[in-house]
Amino acid sequence: MMDLVQRGGVIFVLIIVLSVVGAAIVIERLLFFRKNRGNEDQIMRRLEGTLAKGNFDEALAICEAMPSPITNLMRVGIEHRQYSREIIKMAISDAAALEIPRMERYLSALGTIAHVSPLLGLLGTVTGNIKAFGVLGQGGIGGGDPAILATGIAEALLTTAAGIIVSIPAIAFYNYLVSRVNHSIIRLENRVNELVLYLKKE
Repeated sequence: MMDLVQRGGVIFVLIIVLSVVGAAIVIERLLFFRKNRGNEDQIMRRLEGTLAKGNFDEALAICEAMPSPITNLMRVGIEHRQYSREIIKMAISDAAALEIPRMERYLSALGTIAHVSPLLGLLGTVTGNIKAFGVLGQGGIGGGDPAILATGIAEALLTTAAGIIVSIPAIAFYNYLVSRVNHSIIRLENRVNELVLYLKKE
């Protein structure tokens, strides 16, 4: 590994750092969605039973004890239960707009890593080739031996390979996570409609 770092140079190290950051973002977001999805069904069952009995204070306590996108929306709806159905939906929709950035957290950074990594790899290749041809251009060093040129080019291509290796999974996970966000937003909208029905069932 150290040999690759020495051959790839500063740009190779930067690509490795981006790969670590990208992996951390992916893991954090996957855990975030897994936790919220796992708790959501359980929370909804408890809230539905509580709201059906008219125990609004208990429902608020459940929302405060188990913070998540769905409970944040539920809390807003319960707090506005004395208003009309239209006002409740408007208040919940405003709260939902605040939850979207939390679900999209770090995704722009992951997208940037996916697009910048191959460009950095290309930059490393260009600078590496400049150095390789520079060596051949110096009189007496290498004596025009093509083996030196081939070695320099091979080392320069390391950054391109590293950039592509980092970019491909980053793009795949970025698209997957964006899809998860979109599905979560649709699911929240459905939950909003269910909540309004429970609050204004009369």
